[in-house]
Amino acid sequence: MTAHYQNLRKHRVSIPFHYYSVTTSTLDRNCYFSDFNNARVLINTLRTIEGIKAKTICFVVMPDHLHWLFQLQDKVPLARLIQEIKGKSSYLINKPTCSKRKIWQPGYYDSLIRNEEHLLGVSRYIIANPLRAGIVKNVRDYPFWDCIYL
Repeated sequence: MTAHYQNLRKHRVSIPFHYYSVTTSTLDRNCYFSDFNNARVLINTLRTIEGIKAKTICFVVMPDHLHWLFQLQDKVPLARLIQEIKGKSSYLINKPTCSKRKIWQPGYYDSLIRNEEHLLGVSRYIIANPLRAGIVKNVRDYPFWDCIYL
C-alpha cells in the first residue's frame, strides 16, 4: 500500500445518511469508459445499489474516472460500498472476454458534504465535468451522467 493511498484513508469516516462526493480513477487513467458498453455497465452497477446502500444525487462517468455524489444509507461503510462498485463493474466489464484486467486504480477521493449549499455546488461541479474537459459544448450532449436536480 502506497503512502499516498494510506494518507487518503487516514481521516475517512462513514456516517449513515450523510452525503459524500467520491472520485475514483481507472488504472493508469486508461479510458475504459469511452466505450459505451463499459460506461453503461458502470451506470447499471450504480443503479443496483440505489436506495439500498446509497441514494444517488448525481454522477458523471468520464472516460477515465467516476464522480459520484450520494447519500450513504444505514450501516454501509463507505469503503465497502466503493469496493463493491469497483468490483462488480470490473467483473461485468471483463466477463465477455474472460479477462482479469484491472479496471480501477486503488483508492478514491471522498469528501463529506457539509450542507445544502455545498451539495448543490458539488452537483454543479460534477455535471459540468464533460464541459471542462472539452468533451462536449453542452452537458446535454454527454450521455453518461444523471442528476436528481435536472
